[in-house]
Amino acid sequence: MRILHFADLHIGVENYGRTDPTSFLSTRLLDFLQSLDELVEYAIDYEVDVVILAGDAYKNRDPSQTQQRELARRLAKLSKAGIPTFLLVGNHDLPNALGRATAIDIYDTLQIPLISVGDNLQTYIISTAKGPIQIVALPWPKKSKLLSVEDTKGMSIDELNLRVQNRLSEGIRQLAQDLDPNMPAILAGHVTVHGAKLGSERTMMLGQDHHLLISD
Repeated sequence: MRILHFADLHIGVENYGRTDPTSFLSTRLLDFLQSLDELVEYAIDYEVDVVILAGDAYKNRDPSQTQQRELARRLAKLSKAGIPTFLLVGNHDLPNALGRATAIDIYDTLQIPLISVGDNLQTYIISTAKGPIQIVALPWPKKSKLLSVEDTKGMSIDELNLRVQNRLSEGIRQLAQDLDPNMPAILAGHVTVHGAKLGSERTMMLGQDHHLLISD
């Protein structure tokens, strides 16, 4: 099974750009879209079985209508080619208040064929040309979803982060135990793995990101 995985697309970053005289869009936006076009064409040309965007489709939670249109065009192209796409919710996609939609919830609402949104820590079954695959989704963790006010009462920041890490680890282990052993399965997360390394062998650690240990 061929899986094409990418993340942190961040459509909407327009620093150092200018207005393109033909499309009237930012040249920086066009740069991002050109890269996404290459990815879509690769998926189609190489008959990829599933595409996973593992969080942060947009730069922020309130993408412009133009940015939403341009992403939708590319996802629709994958859908028409018969390639399922799984969109994971990242921290840039989250609303700033409870009850509000994420930046990518619209795809679930419209029920576009072959496009799924992972907004909860759970296992999603995605149908592909080569059979179903189990995707254990780990979207950006919201403390309010994992812990109650009583759970966090009197805790320091470090204690709170450790409690979140433990809850995530427990959830992943439980979902792993419940997987169908006869079906392919992967974990797709928008979190930092403690000790993860870039291709250049530099360690990667980002501020107040939620961390998971490799052993988890």
